[in-house]
Amino acid sequence: MKQTLKRLTPPPLWNAARDSYDALRRLPDLGPAYLHPWRRESLRRLAALKDVHRGRRGFIIGNGPSLRQTDLTKLRGELTFGLNRIYLLFPQLGFPTTYLVSTNDLVIEQCREEILALPIPKFLTWRARRFFSPEIPLADLPTFLYTTYTGPRFTRDVRGRLWEGATVTYVALQLAFHMGFEQIILIGVDHNFVTRGEANQTVVSQGDDPNHFAPNYFGKGFRWQLPDLATSERAYHLAKVAYETAGRQILDATIGGKLAIFPKVDYNSLF
Repeated sequence: MKQTLKRLTPPPLWNAARDSYDALRRLPDLGPAYLHPWRRESLRRLAALKDVHRGRRGFIIGNGPSLRQTDLTKLRGELTFGLNRIYLLFPQLGFPTTYLVSTNDLVIEQCREEILALPIPKFLTWRARRFFSPEIPLADLPTFLYTTYTGPRFTRDVRGRLWEGATVTYVALQLAFHMGFEQIILIGVDHNFVTRGEANQTVVSQGDDPNHFAPNYFGKGFRWQLPDLATSERAYHLAKVAYETAGRQILDATIGGKLAIFPKVDYNSLF
């Protein structure tokens, strides 16, 4: 019924109605998003991270199959953002990413114990608080970001609301801007999925995962959502403008990636 109504409604009207509905749904969450003790601790941490890496370069590591062709050992000593289940690579690499970012409810729900055990700073969506025990000490909690599905914008100070842009990579770009990075380089952001279907539809994996760097990334029985590449491209355009306006830069060093928004650079030439 929802999809039929969407097809019959002009896109601008549909988007306006969806954003208005989402804004009304978010109203009860506004208070806790800024006043809850967990979020107050997150806001304190985020304040300490403002411009902490001013002038530096950093890498955002996607999870595409191209990582299998990328010599990630070159990243030892670099400042890096890992996304979602990138930690499956840590034993092979011999070192973790500097940070981990995850905003998808299904990923966090199914992997919360693995994520919580990581000895690195973790940034999760505020929605995910329901997956964690209220008995966890504040010091052991991840840093919660107030992310939402609607209201497209690029947020330069991530203590406020962040639009997710249908990809955790976009959230990481906003977080990197907040931290003051001068240059961000994308790798493993293939922007290409073998599995087809309606954007954002929840599916259950029936076998090995062909869309990510490891077959067990979203392995058999894992619940995940199909990508919304059109919305993520809209988000990437916003990020490009925000960075360039501030005199900063986003480069794409993904080997064979399909994303055509950021300037391409040869990965090996960076070292």
